[in-house]
Amino acid sequence: MGAPALLWPPLLLTLLTGLFGQPLGTLAQVCTVNQTLVKIEENHDVPGPLVDIVVPEDLQLTLGSLSSPPYAFKLVDNQLFLNMTPDYEETSLLVAVLECKRGDTLVTQIRVSVAVLDVNDNEPIFPFTIKNYNVSEDTRVNTIVIPETELKATDADKDDILVYTLQEVTPDASKFFSLVSVTNPALKLDQTLDFYKNQNMTFKLLARDTWEENAAPSHKANATLVLNVLPADLRTPWFLPCSFTDGYVCIQAQYHAVVPTGHKLPSPLILTPGPIYAVDGDQAINERIIYSIISGNTDDTFIINANDGNLTMAKSIPSPTTFTLLVKAEQADKARYSVTQAIVEARNASGSPLQFSLSLYYGTVTLGSEAGTAVKDRTFPSEILRIQAQYQGFPDLNSAVTYRVTNSTEFMMNKDIILTTVTMEEARTIRVEVEASNSVTKDTATAAVEIQVSEREPPTTGGGELGDGQRFSTVDMAVLGGVLGALLLVALICLVILVHKHYRHRLTCCSGKASEPQPSGYDNLTFLPDQKAKWSPTSNRKPEPGPEPSQPPLRPPSPMSSSPTPPSSTPPSPRPKASGSPKTVQAGDSPSAVRSILTKERRPEGDGGYKAVWFGKDIGAEADVVVLNEPTADVDSASASGSEGSDDDDPKQKRSLRLGADADNTYI
Repeated sequence: MGAPALLWPPLLLTLLTGLFGQPLGTLAQVCTVNQTLVKIEENHDVPGPLVDIVVPEDLQLTLGSLSSPPYAFKLVDNQLFLNMTPDYEETSLLVAVLECKRGDTLVTQIRVSVAVLDVNDNEPIFPFTIKNYNVSEDTRVNTIVIPETELKATDADKDDILVYTLQEVTPDASKFFSLVSVTNPALKLDQTLDFYKNQNMTFKLLARDTWEENAAPSHKANATLVLNVLPADLRTPWFLPCSFTDGYVCIQAQYHAVVPTGHKLPSPLILTPGPIYAVDGDQAINERIIYSIISGNTDDTFIINANDGNLTMAKSIPSPTTFTLLVKAEQADKARYSVTQAIVEARNASGSPLQFSLSLYYGTVTLGSEAGTAVKDRTFPSEILRIQAQYQGFPDLNSAVTYRVTNSTEFMMNKDIILTTVTMEEARTIRVEVEASNSVTKDTATAAVEIQVSEREPPTTGGGELGDGQRFSTVDMAVLGGVLGALLLVALICLVILVHKHYRHRLTCCSGKASEPQPSGYDNLTFLPDQKAKWSPTSNRKPEPGPEPSQPPLRPPSPMSSSPTPPSSTPPSPRPKASGSPKTVQAGDSPSAVRSILTKERRPEGDGGYKAVWFGKDIGAEADVVVLNEPTADVDSASASGSEGSDDDDPKQKRSLRLGADADNTYI
């Protein structure tokens, strides 16, 4: 048993040598590495070997085909190198398969893994640069206006969390919109919108890929948001003029008219403070307005035009009475409407005869003027002479007055303006008679006009004339005034010396303690006199003398000219506004620009007048609203006066309304 046992070790050694092809002492000599997992940051090149490899002399080291990706590694002199710049977003794990071979026989296989560490190296990106988005004016508060999916940015760094910030570009825009959260860029509405205050708002939307703004590395992206506010039908029609405090409900004025009894007026009634007129409170929508009378129209006495609001009489009124008409202005789409009152008083007109403001007018025309030239006012040669007859207190009857020249074929009437019918070839003074007649009442009135045909244009401003026709310049008149002023000053000094010399003792004995100064002027600044008014202090204006030596007679006072009459070219300045009055509204778009938004089509001669309303463009701005109730006279030279129609000099026929959200009062 002992001899066989001694044979086992040599036999075992021979068996192992046959199995592995090498002596037993070299079995442990295979390829080895110091580590199988290597960590590196993305975007970094590794210049040296990734791991330490031990390769026995009788073995060969090769890169296996199972390496992933195969181009990521290379072997140089039995050393493993990285053959690329790693990018975490492309591949987060690289694997190198090392094969140890003896000849064609694989001895061992080693896997070396390279973990690519993520680095914040990518910027956030928005899917848009500028985004326009429409939001309706009536959108409810807390509504998500733009969802997150349309606004969120993307970041190639998969583990980054984006932080969003909304910055206003339009002042105070952040009052209306905000983000849901710093990580949710959905945009929500925080405050009710008003189209007429904010029609568009601009924001900058920022995205950051770090929580801390000053962290490094940190990347940002930005995009622009433009919110366009669309108008909504929120406001009822507004009768103008009107006043409001909240921009939605406008408290309108009542309308008032006076008509004569016993007469049916053919033209639309003249109302104060202006014609019946309403606009859509949502001016950006500007829905068409339809007018109707819903109550107060006893016996169907009045008719209102559904399209323009003109109020006319269907029949005469036999006796004095008052009609309180309830007028409705409704949008054409029937969505909203408003009502107001139009009060019409029927009065007896027998005590108000038709009469001219003056019995004698003074006109002038240049020698050589051709036919169709308008006669100028001799008192104010820059203005066209207007001859007007009126019924005191009945402006509607005034619109039915026509004029004609009864005693001369050299002149004719165009409305209330005198025109030449022939060329003025001789310097002389012509006296013509003008007759006014009313087509409704059949009343008539006459006035005389003294027209001077001058050899040259009469002086307008800054000059003077002697009796012989020699004209002085402005400089001459200034020098003369200076000399006269100096003489007056010398005379006053002499007078003071004489008084002091002869009455000094009386002044000394009678003088006492000076009284305390008393406050002067007006306590209420609202009613300070307007020093800028340029109208004549009396209606009996005396014309400037012309080249003719004859002196025109003085004008007799007129019963209709008890108050100052301003020239048509220079309206009186309004009184200072009293504080505390309600704000007024206008329709339009610019504080300075005035545009026509309602123009009644001009009617033929026989159809009576028309009316028009002008007002400023923007709500909140000041502008003038002028209501014209007569057609303009188409005269060649009449356009220089800047006035229209036959009612320019009559405050009852021409109404100027100052309407504006910044104005304190409505001026009529």
